Amino acid sequence: MKLFRRFSILTLATMFVLTSAVAGSASAASSLKGKITINGSTALLPLTLQAAKEFQKLNPKVSFAASGKGSVTGPQAVSKGIADIGACDWDASTDVPGFKAFDGQVANKVAVIPFATVVNNNVKVDSLTTEQLKGIYSGKITNWKDVGGDDADIVVITRAFGSGTRVNYQAKALGGGDIVKKSKNYKEVASSGDMKTAVSTTPNAIGYIDLVYVNSDLKALKFNGVAATTDNVINGKYKIWSYGYYMTKGQPTGATKAFIEYVQSSKFQTTTVKKMKFIPLSAMK
Repeated sequence: MKLFRRFSILTLATMFVLTSAVAGSASAASSLKGKITINGSTALLPLTLQAAKEFQKLNPKVSFAASGKGSVTGPQAVSKGIADIGACDWDASTDVPGFKAFDGQVANKVAVIPFATVVNNNVKVDSLTTEQLKGIYSGKITNWKDVGGDDADIVVITRAFGSGTRVNYQAKALGGGDIVKKSKNYKEVASSGDMKTAVSTTPNAIGYIDLVYVNSDLKALKFNGVAATTDNVINGKYKIWSYGYYMTKGQPTGATKAFIEYVQSSKFQTTTVKKMKFIPLSAMK
């Protein structure tokens, strides 16, 4: 997938600055100007970068700095005044397990994010249940043969604490179950891109990631017999998903407000959001 290859080079704590070099394609000059800084979710980062690129064509005097370090860093950066937008895979204006609400922040919904359980291509399992996943991530199930696969140790890969993908996966795939460090076959990674690399290059590995990063390099498993697809999220059959949010300090204003409204617009939602394996907000009932 060409779009994924463009984003697969994104790594932890790397800053991506989008300049106004793309302005030449804009059909009319915009009065908006300034710089928008966005920190947080690596799950949302591909969407953020694409949205910034499109928005900048229409508003050449607006520049962007976007980085992905994990969801919790988004609202943290907004609270500290070092980011205008905190991209987060949960509504950080309310309490969630493990994290208190960020007072004074506004949660702006921008997309629906489907997540998938993924395994290395050498794994001969196609579907896992909630109980099987809870067993694997709690350390009670350590061999693939115990869930219908080959006789091989399971290599458990998870996101570090503070990841929005981890928050949602624990709540929805593991039924709130724990993720427990267990032996040498356990590894934490810092970003969605790192998760894809780790699972795709490690035989017998299992992990979890949002659908935009899934391609032929790894295998997405069914969850309780249901395939991880956008259609199955929309029809209510597949349960591992969340809304993605742009957190702001109070109601957004100026260029920041205009950018968020662009991402929420019907045109962007029904074209770019859908094409990138996210789900338009309007698709959810």
